[in-house]
Amino acid sequence: MQLRKATVVAAGLSLALFLAFAVRAQQNPVRSTATSPPAAKPPASSQTTIELPKHDGAKVDDSAAGNSGGDAKTPDNGSIHVTVNEVIVPVTVTDEKGRFVSDLNEKDFHVLEENKPQAIRYFTRERSQPVVIGFLLDLSTASRVHWKNYQDAGIELIQNLLTGDKKYAGYLIDYAQDAEVAVNTTSDPEPLVEKMRTLKPGGGSAMYDAIYLACTSRKLVHGEPIEPRRVIVIIGDGHDNSSKHSLNQIVELAQKNLVTIYCISTAAFGFTNESDNNLVRLAQETGGRVVYPLGDVYKDTDGYLSHPSDDGNYALTVGTGAYRSAVDGRMYHAVADIAGEVTTQYIIRYISDNQTNKAYRNVKVIVDLGGVRVRARKGYYASTP
Repeated sequence: MQLRKATVVAAGLSLALFLAFAVRAQQNPVRSTATSPPAAKPPASSQTTIELPKHDGAKVDDSAAGNSGGDAKTPDNGSIHVTVNEVIVPVTVTDEKGRFVSDLNEKDFHVLEENKPQAIRYFTRERSQPVVIGFLLDLSTASRVHWKNYQDAGIELIQNLLTGDKKYAGYLIDYAQDAEVAVNTTSDPEPLVEKMRTLKPGGGSAMYDAIYLACTSRKLVHGEPIEPRRVIVIIGDGHDNSSKHSLNQIVELAQKNLVTIYCISTAAFGFTNESDNNLVRLAQETGGRVVYPLGDVYKDTDGYLSHPSDDGNYALTVGTGAYRSAVDGRMYHAVADIAGEVTTQYIIRYISDNQTNKAYRNVKVIVDLGGVRVRARKGYYASTP
């Protein structure tokens, strides 16, 4: 009897020990030293993240997956959505006499970004491409002497560039002590013309603030800045004594917004104008240019400033009517030059394959043709809005 009881107790202890060992083995499995093939990786799912080099550019394009320089995102459906950067470069080509060369083909152009060749994705030489034009008019005291000429030039420019066609739009900003959007973006030239006729000069000059408003505080047109592209035309002398913004800030802002700036200089009347460098820099950095309708108007003209008054004062005499005729003629040609350039540009677009982390990218356009001058933006900011 005692033997049977001992056997039962022993069996019970053995069962308890076995159960305890099994539980412990499940919690801490024995590691095998044998070599086994690696487990297969699970297929990619909607939770998979694919990272590509980050690079913001002039335009987001969803259709070119696989190109470098974009942001990869994984939508809920599991597909990979890649955005790439398209850079737009308006180009003007002129011959040695300043005449437009308008019969070139894509093969005649080469684009370099940071000295690295870029593949041209889009090219056109069609005239009258969609464009939004900002007309910026200087109302400072310095413009009083020739105000009527500037006013007429501005009106003529508006009527030349805004034909009522919906693909052309414009807005008017005037600046003196302050800058304001006088007429917001519209395809109708009449509101701009009517407003232009009512303006009177007087006060300081806030040119930089006017450009700031053009880039930040006016109604946008769908598709900017790719199509339509953005142009600013300044009618002024380049002087600024009232702005809250600096020239460096405005140059960067214009480049980020892919704006091309043209200037009709009202400066000098035959005298040196230190502020002219401001206009030159704005134009050169954005691919535009400056025209000087009054630059050498006195060369062969007997008129204003050509005869001394009673006390030898050269500033007040009227002279003959030849001066007024010369000014009118040169203003007309200045308007024609700017209007012609805005509507006669080549448009190149490319997707940057540059892996640099630089915020500002230098761009150079080369034309395989001797005796021509090429004018295009010098670069762009990768953080273009």
